[in-house]
Formats: sequence, structure tokens, C-alpha cells
Amino acid sequence: MRILGDIIELHQGGKIETMLKHPIVNKEDLAKVYTPGVAQVCEEIARNQSKAYELTTKKNTVAVVSDGTAVLGLGDIGPHAAMPVMEGKAALFKQFAGVDAVPVCLDTKDTEEIIRIVKAIAPTFGGINLEDIASPRCFEIEARLRAELDIPIFHDDQHGTAIVSLAGVLNALKVCGKTLAQSRIIVNGLGAAGLSVAKMLLKAGAIELIGVDRHGAISRDMEYDNPHWNELAAMSNPHGERGALSEVIRGADVFIGVSAGNILSLSDVQSMADDRIVFAMANPVPEIDPVIAAPFVRVLATGRSDFPNQINNVLCFPGIFRGALDCGATDINEDMKLAAAQAISSVIDPADLNEHYIIPDVFDVRVVERIRLAVMEAAYRSGVARYEPLVVSDVH
Repeated sequence: MRILGDIIELHQGGKIETMLKHPIVNKEDLAKVYTPGVAQVCEEIARNQSKAYELTTKKNTVAVVSDGTAVLGLGDIGPHAAMPVMEGKAALFKQFAGVDAVPVCLDTKDTEEIIRIVKAIAPTFGGINLEDIASPRCFEIEARLRAELDIPIFHDDQHGTAIVSLAGVLNALKVCGKTLAQSRIIVNGLGAAGLSVAKMLLKAGAIELIGVDRHGAISRDMEYDNPHWNELAAMSNPHGERGALSEVIRGADVFIGVSAGNILSLSDVQSMADDRIVFAMANPVPEIDPVIAAPFVRVLATGRSDFPNQINNVLCFPGIFRGALDCGATDINEDMKLAAAQAISSVIDPADLNEHYIIPDVFDVRVVERIRLAVMEAAYRSGVARYEPLVVSDVH
């Protein structure tokens, strides 16, 4: 198959490489870059560890860390097979935000060992992007690393999806003349991404939000084995509704699916409120066929590039790390994530918003810079920035 051949050819030898910032052409250059001159730089950092941000690649370098247990729609394919995805992520970091990223695939599924390894390599990096780590281990790994390290930790499968989803929902609601606080919202699929999407919507002002999994709506008057479900139940579904998706979706303004293909029927969609918004983001097969759903909804979004309104994490992670690195953030907190979502939403001028254009194109050069500035400002306001935004606003 020719397309497959082209793809394989593009991956020959990998997709990224190391480049020199300064050529080494003679012994004088060698003496400065390596021994004996480099010893002076080492001593500077030994006296003041923060100098590593000035004198090494740390300030602009992120590790993309995975154990290969939840890769795309492929599942647990292991660290070797996960490498092309992590290389691709590193390439996107560089292409869209000028961030140097290193793929690090770990041959272990042990939570404690992953935490230990990431902590051990952390001095090399200015941030850690966790990627394709299966739920529920991903929650503990991220939470522990955020608590125990002073550099930004970001699990993109959770928060990248949530940030871009919120950006899209905010604009879709504008198209429909609705507000987040007044909308009935169904989030179907309560894995890592779904839980983060639900929490992000609630932080942004959603009230009547119901989380649904294969067992039905989760409610605060129930006790679940999954502590993350209990946490979400306590802050959502204010009327304590029960039932399957087909029951609780009735009258909903917004459906957000991060679950499985073909679980949403056309009758389910038709039971929603007028001016329906459907985000069917399961990949590669959406929750409902977009061709079937399109005539019956006001705004439709998917995770696919062959339909309008693609909810794609590449809109988020390059800019959010660019901003976090540029202000020396010690964390990527909820304020920064919300700021990133609002920044993505703001890229589209209100006059240009329409049913087929609620989210910017991934190649829109405004996206990264808009996110970067918003994230730096939020980091500074929330007390996690090492540098004031104005100090770094003209760096890139």
C-alpha cells in the first residue's frame, strides 16, 4: 500500500535528531564546549543550582514519558512500539513552540518505579509531559510527581483533551446562544480524559453536568470503587439523576464523548434540547457516525481530521509548555489550564464563529503565542512563576 510505504519512509531512523547550536570547528571551540572550559560552567551551577536554567538545555527541554500502556487507540503495546508516538509528540513540540523534547519510554508498569525514574531524570528537564499511561495509574503518577518535583508535570491525555474540549464548548455555546452555567451537559466515558474534561467544565462554570460510564450516570448518593468517580460525583449531577446514557441525555444541551465508538444512537441525539452540541471524540470510531449525526445537531465536533471542528491536543500542549517554561513555572495548575482553554477559544474572532469553525486550526500561528501569554500571566497570578511575565514576554 503506497500510503503505508510513505509513512514508513517518513519514520526511517526516527523523526527527530540532535542539532548543535554552535559549531565545533577547531580546538579552541572544543576547549570551550568541553574540557577544560566546561568545568567553569559546572562550578557555576554547583554554587547556584538555579543557574542550570541559564547554562544548560533545561529551560527549554521537556521529557515525553510513557510506559506504552494506553497508546492512541492501540492500548497496551509496550514501550518499544510506543516510541513513534512519543517521537511524534517531540516533533510537534519543536515545530509549533520551539520546545526541545526527548521521548523517554519506560520498560515498566510499576507505579512506584515510574515515579522514581522520572524523579531521577528530572534535573535534566524543565518539564515532564506524561503520555499514554493507562488509568488509574496515571492519576497517582501525575499527582505524586507534581507534589514531589518543582517543574511542570502535565498528563496530556487528561488535561490536553480537557483544555481543548473546553475551548471548543465555549465557542459552540456562543454559536448556539447558550451559556455554560445554564446548559445541561453529559460527559460520557469516565477514564482519564473524561474525568479531566468534566472537572475542567465544572471549574469553568458548568453546573448541571452529569458523568456517565457504561454502568450509567454517577451520583453523589452512590459509593464507587473508583475514588476519582466519588470525587466527581460529589461535585456534579446536582439532582442525583440515575440511569443509562439514553435516559439522562434527554434534554441535554451538550454531549461530550470520550468513550467508545457507536454508543450514541440517533434517537439519543434527537432527544436532546434544541441547538444540540455533540462532541463525539472517540478515536478512530466516534460515538456516533458524524455523517448520520450532522443533520440533527447544531454543532458537531470529533477527534478526527477529516471532519470540521477537530478536538486535537496539539492545540494545547506546545503552548502550555512554552508558557510554563518561559516563566519558570514550578507547576501547571488549574488556573493555567483554564487560561489556556480561554486563550484557544479567543483565537477565533466572534464575527468568524460558526457551526463549522469553533476551534482554531492546528497550524494557526496565533494559538501558541496566545496560550503562552495567558499561561504565564496565570502562573504569575497563582504564585508558581519564577519570573514575571514581562521579563520573558520578548524572549520568543
